[in-house]
Amino acid sequence: MVLTDGFERFNSASELCSYAGITPVIRQSGSRVRGQARISKIGNQKLRNLLFLCSFNACKYNKACKALYDRIVAKGKSKKLALLAVCNKLLKQAFAKAKSRIPYDKNYRSTLVKIS
Repeated sequence: MVLTDGFERFNSASELCSYAGITPVIRQSGSRVRGQARISKIGNQKLRNLLFLCSFNACKYNKACKALYDRIVAKGKSKKLALLAVCNKLLKQAFAKAKSRIPYDKNYRSTLVKIS
């Protein structure tokens, strides 16, 4: 909350993720030379470091974060990439809770998502 000024400066979660520097950036030159996608690292370094450390505990104790981490690692992606996805999820959860002012409910299911 302190590093983001209570989320007041941001209109969307994607703006907040860009501010933290955890958004992916594709580096390429021309049409033939393509680099690997990496995080931008342009942003608040303290916030990015705190989120990364929090992602370790989130993978242990948060069922949604654990499922996301396991799904990405099962696809053959690196563990660091999966942790960064968890960082994104944590930041978006915090933003949504702060903006909506609704307490966290671990059993919440969105009405927009169709459960089969």
